[in-house]
Amino acid sequence: MKFITLLYDNNPLDINMDQAIKIKKGLDIHLAGKPEETTKSTIVSPYYTVFPDDFSGFVPKVMVKAGEEVAAGTPLMYDKNHPSIQVVSPVSGKVATIERGEKRKLQSIVIQAEKTNRYLFFGKKNLKSLSPETIKESLAQAGILAFIRQRPYDCIVCPEDTPRDIFVSGFFSAPLAPNVEYIIRGREADFQTGLNALAAITSGKVYLSIRPDCKMQALKNAENVQIVSFEGPHPAGNASVQISHIQPVNKDEVVWTVNPQDVLLIGCFFRLGIVDMTRLVALVGSEVNETDRAYYPMIIGAGIQNLVKCSVTECIDLRYISGNVLTGTHIGANGSLHAGDNQITVIPEGDEVNDFLGWMKPDWIVNGINRWINPSRERTEYAPDARLKGGERAMIMSNEWDRVFPMDILPEFLIRAILGGDTEKMEKLGIYEVAPEDFALCEYIDTSKMELQKIVRQGLDQLKMDNRK
Repeated sequence: MKFITLLYDNNPLDINMDQAIKIKKGLDIHLAGKPEETTKSTIVSPYYTVFPDDFSGFVPKVMVKAGEEVAAGTPLMYDKNHPSIQVVSPVSGKVATIERGEKRKLQSIVIQAEKTNRYLFFGKKNLKSLSPETIKESLAQAGILAFIRQRPYDCIVCPEDTPRDIFVSGFFSAPLAPNVEYIIRGREADFQTGLNALAAITSGKVYLSIRPDCKMQALKNAENVQIVSFEGPHPAGNASVQISHIQPVNKDEVVWTVNPQDVLLIGCFFRLGIVDMTRLVALVGSEVNETDRAYYPMIIGAGIQNLVKCSVTECIDLRYISGNVLTGTHIGANGSLHAGDNQITVIPEGDEVNDFLGWMKPDWIVNGINRWINPSRERTEYAPDARLKGGERAMIMSNEWDRVFPMDILPEFLIRAILGGDTEKMEKLGIYEVAPEDFALCEYIDTSKMELQKIVRQGLDQLKMDNRK
């Protein structure tokens, strides 16, 4: 048996790595509209959009001009703080527009795609002959390093850092999330190559988290990694939760987290020498036609018009989300797939619904979170809409968030410290370990209707800026 020693309050705690780590706090939200495990035709879009805000902590400097020809893998912008980190074009074509907002803040770069994708060739590489620095330089040059996040701050990584450990979650637990085993099927070689590259970078271990009932050999028997099993409700699939139960982040330590789809991206890059941003995306939600709830190959940044055309309910207003209902981005019917997202969710807006008593209606399914936490109650799927059902209140309900927050952190006091701008308290209360997505369930059940994820993001940005001075 393999054991790992953790330190909580300076007391050693041994965890048997051959047994599943059980997450008791959390909440599985059972929504209608799960995808069938079948792959349909590739979604092609005339335009592809790159959003710099998808890469948290990235301060963009544009490297191209409108009308310029680019290939897939051509750099579009670089980070002003770390110029070696670039974001590259997902497709070949012509730069259509460079959109800016207030104070000339870069909003997006739109690429008019060619019919046939041309890839910039970086050369095939033998990982065994490469140093960790060379691997990081290659990933930075190819625009892939921007997809990797670090703790603390939940932002893009610093190329000069050597991560203590790297964490890969081999399953998603968010509502209607796609099945990682199905996504990896047929691309096992890319996945293992990506893990090998990550293992060569870190001075510690690569931790791969899976479910106890995982059947895929590429996950169960992956090489050069430490396999850890997790069972329990969402957010068991969140990297922060897994880090806190395996090897928590202390001050002055840096760990990296990688999405399994991005592990495939890394593996494909080293095996073929190109940046192929095609990924399997699940089209889900109650307003998607049952026959169209499936997986579709899409390139990051693709418009969703051809995906949702004739595939969703008509005659009502719909909410289109890139990502899941808890952490995704509202994109509209003419929006695009954001980097890092693995699903497009479609639910009703609900603006034509008028409930008697409004948010005060005693409905266990919608407003009564006890229905989901109490295992004795039947867990049936339901179709939500996008209504908030109430406005923000100037209060924080005591101990309300603890019921769905499985980390060894006091979420209520951390939020108070962030709102008060108390950097010292933020550090003591564990802000280095969290990401905004870890507060999504707290936000979902919050009686006060506070935008907790936005608050946490502001706190992390403030702390990063203070520590940089």
